[in-house]
Formats: sequence, structure tokens, C-alpha cells
Amino acid sequence: MRVDVVMPQMGESIAEGTITRWMKQVGDTVGRDEPLFEISTDKVDAEIPSPAAGRLIEIKNAVGETVPVNQVVAILETDATAAVSATPTVAVPAPAATPGPAPAAAAPVTAKAQAAEPAAPRGEGTFVSPVVRKIASEHGIDPERVPGTGAGGRVTKKDILDFVAKGGAKAAAPASAPAPSVTFAPGMRVERQPMSPMRKKIAEHMIESRRISAHVNSVFEVDMTRVVKMREKYKAVYEQRHGTKLTMTPFFVKAACDGLRAWPVINASVEGNDIVYKKDLNIGVAVALDWGLIVPVVRNADELSIAGLTKKINDLAERARGKKLLPDEVQGGTFTITNPGIFGGVFGLPIISQPQVAIMGIGGIEKRPVVVDDAIAIRSMMYLSMSYDHRVVDGAVADQFLALVKKGLQEFDESLL
Repeated sequence: MRVDVVMPQMGESIAEGTITRWMKQVGDTVGRDEPLFEISTDKVDAEIPSPAAGRLIEIKNAVGETVPVNQVVAILETDATAAVSATPTVAVPAPAATPGPAPAAAAPVTAKAQAAEPAAPRGEGTFVSPVVRKIASEHGIDPERVPGTGAGGRVTKKDILDFVAKGGAKAAAPASAPAPSVTFAPGMRVERQPMSPMRKKIAEHMIESRRISAHVNSVFEVDMTRVVKMREKYKAVYEQRHGTKLTMTPFFVKAACDGLRAWPVINASVEGNDIVYKKDLNIGVAVALDWGLIVPVVRNADELSIAGLTKKINDLAERARGKKLLPDEVQGGTFTITNPGIFGGVFGLPIISQPQVAIMGIGGIEKRPVVVDDAIAIRSMMYLSMSYDHRVVDGAVADQFLALVKKGLQEFDESLL
């Protein structure tokens, strides 16, 4: 029996996915729920499991192709004795190497799948994904004006961004302007590699954020000696009692939640001329990956204990590195924390994650001589930074928020552990 493998619906607002890797080739056997291919969407990268056990007899879409949800991308034969499809195949070259795990050999796809199909004309009422609609709205574009290359003439994210880049938008600056062409002199030792889908998305989001928000930065120095000692004291207990590693991140999340409750404008967003105050504290915690960066969200973080935060953050980080996150786990954040200090950075000035209005950066913790009660002492010191949107957050508010976070860390309540 033949089983269709389709591009999954990875979230309510996600209408398509880009195939980034085939883990099996035509003719290979695959077990039920065994990872079959990887995809990248606007929200998350994920490994897609096989819907059934059998033999892979056809791959319809090559690495790098963007496919609408529910479209068939491959076919399985569940009868192990069935022959592989006799349809002629052509080899599809693998994309240039990108940072991260080495990709599997590119799987061959049928010649039929390789043939370019002309875009069908769109009829009135053709589906427009929320992502496309948002980009169109930001640039004053009617999506009906954009030539669509998706199924049934549907406008894809690439279509709308290409339209903007070619000057079709009313906005003064495009969301994603093409990089200037660079000519290298003969003999120069260079290597050119295309951006991975995740890298492209990060670039688009960062440029868009700088265009939207008036970025301002504040930096505070924090004495982390008390927190460092408490972590050392309790980390073995946490391993034994809770089965998880006690990191520094839960302390930062707890202190940030206390600050956000006191200064709710920092937990807000801007919609037109309105400030939208978010009642839930959904804290995004940036996780560095070998192939990019992702920000899973701890929902209602203020309602979790330190033990609960520790378990949740560690679980999200582990599944982020294993490409096991669900789309809902990387959206809906109201405030973000990023930790460049984990790699030894003194501090960073991060870019705001839209539509949030602030992001807090954690610097490296190191022992330094400081003056305490008119005497020189060795303390574990750290710089705490925040980038904020000056359209709605004033410097006085940002500094009062950081002062409260600083106080919460320097006087952290040990009974919470």
C-alpha cells in the first residue's frame, strides 16, 4: 500500500515549509516515527517523522524547495517487497555547507518533480497566510497585486519579499533589501555559501526590527556573588531532587518577572498608535544553536517556582537543539532574555524581538576587585544590559526596571530555592 507523506501544518499561522534536509534516499527503508526529513518555517525548524513504516519510493520536492502545507512531498510503499518506482530520477545537488551538523546526502527526486510549473492565476479569495498579510500590511501592499508562485497562484513569503525588494512597496525602505554585489580581485581566497533558511529568517527579522523600533540601550553592573554561592550550594540538591541541572537562567527570569510586574510597559507591544499591555509574562529565552539562534518561550513564567523554571528552561533548550520544538513554543513571547556572557562576552546590546519592546542581555560573570563598605573585596560581577523601544519606553523607566532586577539578583531570596 502506498502512503503519502505531506508537508505538515506546524502551527495555525504557518502555511508553508522549506525542506532543508532529506534523511532518507529513494529506496531506503524507514520505520514509523523515524525522522524522514527536516523543514524550516517562519517559526521553527523541525524533524518530520515518517507516518508509516516502509520503503521510500519517491521524493517529490528537493532540498531548498518551499512547499505549502498538506502538499505531498514523498511517497512510501508499506509493502517491503514492492519495487522502487521505475520513474526516471535525476540527482539534485545538496546545498552548500552551512554551520551545524553535516547534512545527509541529497536524495534523488523524480524528473517530473524537477519540471518548472507556471504559476496559476489567482482567483478572488485565494488564501493569504498571516505572515504574507503582515508583511504586505507593513509596506502598504495589496497582496492581490503580487504575482504568486505558490499552489493555485498563492502568494508565498518569498513572493512578497521579492516584490518589496523590487520597489513594489509604498514604504520608504524595503523589509529585506538585497545585499550589494561585491567583486573580488583575481587570486583572492574566498568561499561563497548561500544563507541557510534559518539564517535568512534571522536576517529579515533583525533588519525589520531595527526599521520599526527606536533602539536605546542601558547597562547596569550587578554583584552576582550571592546568586553564584546559592547555585553552588544547591546545584547537587537540584540534580538529586528534581533530576535537572540548576543554571543561572532561572534566577534572571525570576528577577525579570518581578521587574515586569512593577513596570508593565516593558511587557507591552505597539499596534498603530496603541500600546498593548500584556497581562501574561511569557519570557523568551534565547538558545544558541550550531546553525543559528532560536527563542523558545516560557509561558506564564511568573507562576513557576525556581524548580519549575529550571525544568522548563532546560527542557526547551534541549528540544531546541534537537529540533523537537513545536511552533507554539517559539511564539507569543512578551519579553526576551539573551545571554551573550555564556561565551565570555562582557555584555551585549541585542536587537529587540518584534513585536516586543525590550530585550535583556546577560553579560559574563567574573571575579573582580570592587569597593564594598570602603574596602576592596573580590566579588562575582556582571553587566546587565537592555535594549528598549524608545517609542514607548523612556530611559527613566528602563533604568528603574533594571535597578529593580539588579536588586532582586543581589538580594535574591534563598527560601525560593
